[in-house]
Amino acid sequence: MSQHALGECDDDAMVNAMLAFELALAEVQEASGAVPSGTSQQMRSQLEHIAFDSEEIAAGIASGGNVAIPFVKHSRARLSEDIKRYWHQGATSQDVVDSALMLLLKPRLAALDSLLLRCRSAAFSLMDAHADTPMVGRTLMQQALPITFGVKVAHWAIGLEQSRRRLGEVELPVQFGGAVGVHSGWDALGLEWMDALAERLGLAVPVLPWHTDRYPIHALGTALDAVAGAAEKIALDVSLLTQTEVGEVAEPSAPGMGESSSMPHKRNPVRSALIRGAARQAHGHTSVLINAAAQPLERGLGEWHAEWAPLMESALLVEGALEQVAVLLEGMEVYPEKMQRNLAATGGGIMAEPVARLLSPQLGAEAAKAISAEAAETARLTGRPYAQVIAEHADIKGVVDATALRDACDPALYLGSGARQVERAKKWLNSQ
Repeated sequence: MSQHALGECDDDAMVNAMLAFELALAEVQEASGAVPSGTSQQMRSQLEHIAFDSEEIAAGIASGGNVAIPFVKHSRARLSEDIKRYWHQGATSQDVVDSALMLLLKPRLAALDSLLLRCRSAAFSLMDAHADTPMVGRTLMQQALPITFGVKVAHWAIGLEQSRRRLGEVELPVQFGGAVGVHSGWDALGLEWMDALAERLGLAVPVLPWHTDRYPIHALGTALDAVAGAAEKIALDVSLLTQTEVGEVAEPSAPGMGESSSMPHKRNPVRSALIRGAARQAHGHTSVLINAAAQPLERGLGEWHAEWAPLMESALLVEGALEQVAVLLEGMEVYPEKMQRNLAATGGGIMAEPVARLLSPQLGAEAAKAISAEAAETARLTGRPYAQVIAEHADIKGVVDATALRDACDPALYLGSGARQVERAKKWLNSQ
């Protein structure tokens, strides 16, 4: 979880966000003539520099069911008698809480976007450096065919960028509908205030108040989950590639980072562990949010209340995960020589598929596949290079060109569209 952002989302921050909503509401109402001139400024001067007791307000949640009720009560008590009746006018508790949460989340989304751009920049550097670096591609955790490390990083980058663009489309709308969402007693003024309030607070204008239309929360929660998933994919791949027996990459070194409490030789992928731990928690929070999407009638009974903590915690968890992803990508240690070693781990047997393709026109598909597989198994059992075994196979001597056969056994010559994929990915990543 992002430690820096925690202070911007704590109890005091929530109180300040609710205060900002109420003062903005008074200002737009005053502008329409519903509040006497000068009232909003009086409210601001009487409340803006006051030290609210967050613990006392929090204690009132148990009886009111949400933080807005004790906040409104405590803040109204601090206003002079002549303006008290204009405080919280036309609003309901959900208007205050939802709008305050949107205000708290706005800088968090900006921080996430900044971190995602930082990750994208780091990924570009890795893609440029390793567009042609061959490595083993693995399916079902087993060696399959060659790819390039640049392609792998391109997939990481696309996952992050797709989630960044999705998150960028999420709107944080103001909430203002009054008791049952129809601005009771204020007629046409209600919608005018809602629109003006959104503009004043820098939030999106909803079509209608969204008390039990929780699409904004659903959209935000699932968008955060997508970022978490993209980050977790990177951490999972890196942790697998850092295994002692694989050793193709390593997390950035730092004093004390990754050390074991009992085994001095170990260098654990702790950044990956932190990323995955945060992502798993975010996935759990998303489950709560999407299961609270359908809320009864004009006010949720527990569903709305269930959203508050998971929503804020998801944003903070994802931000913390991305801080680790950025450091991970920026300082990743890549070992092409270990990638070459692993390409040769089967004696070159992973090249059986391209060899079979080469042999098929002369021997037929079934025979070519059988001979190629037989040579791969012989190479594995004897420790001899696959290229040597297949070249000496009695059934293919003189059947195919020796140079073509040697090339078919070279992983660096069987990378498909890898280099073009890296360029295509870079072009798309730069498109926005």
